[in-house]
Formats: sequence, structure tokens, C-alpha cells
Amino acid sequence: MSERFFDGIDWSAAWFDTVRDQAQHLISAADWRIRLNQLASDRQLHNHRDLPLQFIPQEELPEGIAYEAHISASGKVPTRENLHDFFNALVWLTFPAIKRQLNSLQAQQIAELGIGKSRGPARDAATIFDENSALLVVENSAAGDALIQALRAHEWSSAFIQQRQAFRQYAEVWSFGHALMEKLVRPYKAITAHAWILRVAPAYFVDSPEEKRRYIDRQLAQQLMTHPLTTADYTPLPVLGIPGWWPQQDAAFYADTSVFRSRRVKIAA
Repeated sequence: MSERFFDGIDWSAAWFDTVRDQAQHLISAADWRIRLNQLASDRQLHNHRDLPLQFIPQEELPEGIAYEAHISASGKVPTRENLHDFFNALVWLTFPAIKRQLNSLQAQQIAELGIGKSRGPARDAATIFDENSALLVVENSAAGDALIQALRAHEWSSAFIQQRQAFRQYAEVWSFGHALMEKLVRPYKAITAHAWILRVAPAYFVDSPEEKRRYIDRQLAQQLMTHPLTTADYTPLPVLGIPGWWPQQDAAFYADTSVFRSRRVKIAA
């Protein structure tokens, strides 16, 4: 068999924990596209208009029709033979409710504003979520509060060194953005995600991975239905700084200010 575009990916990497199980279904198949549509059908995946979800060749996207609008109107997701679209498909399999709601938001913005040089703030925020987000799940406790405060203040040593054990005990990160995961196939230190924070009860951390996945999918989809999405919702997260996601995470590693940057202070006019 000739080499395929996803051969050689290190699926043991922590950032692929989110989609590893779904990836195994596809990479073990003789034809990953056929298997993808079988899974979508078996699981009765659908878009926000309740249309069955299908993954189609990119060439079937009608000329002049926006990608997001086509998914909304038809339930058909144009999918190329490349890593970017492969990871997108994996996220559809993993978090179908979140993806469904994101597509609804994007399609609504296109219907209201059309396609122009600028997406507009709401569609821009939805696209950032879709492409480059990481889901930062944090316990709703004083320890969780301290972690979030350090991250939002860009106090990286506090969040990743002083609170390292607390991070592992009271927080976890799920990769979501398919462009983010594409970059992480060949990781480099400067990769930074837009983190969306989800607060959870302590009982969450004793659930199984599948129970956690279903909970995140349900809760975040509900949040996106009721929360007006803006770019201010995200917190920068240098992903190779996440405890346990990269070797040699010592003080010198985090002292690299080209990656672990101080927060910009706005000066009043």
C-alpha cells in the first residue's frame, strides 16, 4: 500500500488524546472516506437543520457557495484528502453537537452579512473556535480559580511550574481546532491555542473519558446556543507548555519570552 497523508502521525502524543479513538477507526480502514461516512450514518449524525451528515469530495461544493453555508443547507461537508480536513472530520465524530452549533452560527452570519473581505466579529470568533481552539476544562473551585487567574494574566511560571500539580489535578485540555491539530503533527514551541474555559464540578474528574467527552459536547454546545461569541472569550494557551505535553519543561523552557509572553498592558490615552 502506498503511503497515505496521515501515515507517520504520532498518535501517542497528548494533544491527540481527543481524537485518537476516532482516528483508529479511519486509519485502519481500506478507504477512510467510506468508513467516515459509515460512522456518520451509524451514529445518525446530522446538522442543525436535522439533515444527515455526509462527507463529500471538495469538488462537489458548488461554485460560489460558501463552505459553511453548504454544510448548513445540505448536511454535506466538503472534505479533501489532506490533514486539515481529516482532523476536521475527526472532530465532527468526536464533538458532533459543538460542531453542529458552530456551523449554525457561521451559516447565520453568512445569511445576515454575506461573504465579504471581513467575516465580522461573531463569525470570526466562531471560525477561531473551529480552527484553533483548545477546551480548557477547570474545576469550579479555589484551585481552579487560581489557575485561570494565572493563565489570563500570562503568569506562565505560576500556572505551569508553581501550580503544576494543581494543573494536573484540577484541569485538563482537549484539543478541538482542526488547524491546531494539523500544526501539532510537526510540533514547534510557539504553537498557541485559543483556550475556551469550561468550569466543571469536582465529580467530572472521576468520570470515564467517554463520559467526559459527552459532557463537554453537550455543555459547550448549549453555551454556544446562548452566549454571544466574541474573540474576547479566548485565553492564549502555548500548548507545549501544558504540563506533561512536552519533555524538559524546566524553568529555562518557560523563560522563553518569544513564546511565553507577558500580557500587554493597555495604556490609557
